[in-house]
Amino acid sequence: MDIQKELIAEFDREVASTRKVLAAIPADADFAWKPNPKSFSLGRLAGHVAETPCQWAIHTLTMDKLEWTADGYKPYIVSDTTAMLEVYDKESAEARAALVALDPAKWNDNWKMVAGDQTWIDDTRYGVFRTWVLNHTIHHRAQLGVDLRLLGLPVPGVYGPSADEM
Repeated sequence: MDIQKELIAEFDREVASTRKVLAAIPADADFAWKPNPKSFSLGRLAGHVAETPCQWAIHTLTMDKLEWTADGYKPYIVSDTTAMLEVYDKESAEARAALVALDPAKWNDNWKMVAGDQTWIDDTRYGVFRTWVLNHTIHHRAQLGVDLRLLGLPVPGVYGPSADEM
């Protein structure tokens, strides 16, 4: 099996599915809405869903280490669906290009995310890509689907049709 080819195909499927869910957020959405005080706002969750398969993928595929600093990270908080989709399309294409260009021998290389003297992630590049790019995107995309449902909005099908599409 060609792992690189399989990951590219999976990435393409998940990026397309994620775009469908992001595009389901109406232009007039209340991006400050939260289903619970402990939850991300709709705008913050949409931003996180939009940046994970893009920025996370690019960092994972092009760097061996990410040094996280609170003052160096600005979370993406969506306030405009159209602008978010434009950024998503551009950055997901950049992430895909990095995935296609990756030397397959680099999947076993170590990848770390650190914050000062704390190591938050220490795994193979493959493990980070699977867990922190693909699975992480899927997890938060599902949360976004729940938020759409709670707001009374149609939820697009991801792995087959949704109840709104039947």
